[in-house]
Amino acid sequence: MTGKAPGKLTVAQAGEAATIAAIREAAPSEINGDDAAVLDPAPPNSRHLATTDVLVEGVHFRFDWSSPFEVGAKAVTQNFADIQAMGGRPTAVLMSLAAPAYLGLEVVSEIARGVGECAAPWAVELVGGDVVSSTQLVVSLTAIGVLAGPDPAMTIDGALPGHEVIASGVIGHAAAGEAILRYFGSRDAVPDNAVLQDLVHRHCAPELVVGRGSVARAAGVSSMTDNSDGLLRDLTTLATRSGVSLDLDGAALTPDAQLYYAGEVLGVDPWEWVLTGGEDHTLIGTTAQQVPAGYRTLGTVREAGGAPAVTVDGQPPIYTGGWDSLG
Repeated sequence: MTGKAPGKLTVAQAGEAATIAAIREAAPSEINGDDAAVLDPAPPNSRHLATTDVLVEGVHFRFDWSSPFEVGAKAVTQNFADIQAMGGRPTAVLMSLAAPAYLGLEVVSEIARGVGECAAPWAVELVGGDVVSSTQLVVSLTAIGVLAGPDPAMTIDGALPGHEVIASGVIGHAAAGEAILRYFGSRDAVPDNAVLQDLVHRHCAPELVVGRGSVARAAGVSSMTDNSDGLLRDLTTLATRSGVSLDLDGAALTPDAQLYYAGEVLGVDPWEWVLTGGEDHTLIGTTAQQVPAGYRTLGTVREAGGAPAVTVDGQPPIYTGGWDSLG
């Protein structure tokens, strides 16, 4: 699927007003439709958060791999993971589309429906955005959030020696799903196998547990990020910004049964997915407090000891690398 819809209405045929109406119908909100959305004020002693992500067709998603609904859902997860990694709560989302003339209006509606349904469990609505003409489909989402109360945000420069490294969520599953899609060539060609299909879903529409970042902040977690560019790459950034080194526990990182199974099918060492794969949007942080509910320990924070900033069982990782958005 390329977004072309032979015999069906395209965005060029529908025009801007009808395209926006289709988006509003697919992801309804009473405050979407004016020149700007009027949001409720933040509670006392709170601060606003804002983040944005851009998904480009052919770079960040392919319609022979992902449905339009999954593209919208994935865009929400990417943004909300960033809000949660600060310890905040998302409150609204805006979507802008740069759409080729041939793009089917139904595709736009399904992207919007993915946004709306993925945001709904957070009590968040799609409250606005923009639609323009382009030669390539680009989906841009901006999430607005709130950091309630006077406690500091969880930042990537808050790790200290003696802290534990903690995580909530799977690691390596999205990378395995992408590898499966590349191996078989398309979504339709992936065998009807529960493990392979689940891993593919983890790549096309990663999921984030509602409120997990807020729980960590309430429990005194001092630093946090999400696994978007690869475990080693994201933790190296955290370690560098904090001026520390991280030693991960190999036993805690051991690939699970699903990853080992997929590795056997594809002839790939699943450790590569765990160490360098991103887009799980698993929350990873450090704390001096008791490990919060829903989190597990991955390692310890130590004094900066030179390169590499992140080790596994005291040794350099067997794989390095990760995603570079400009690479």
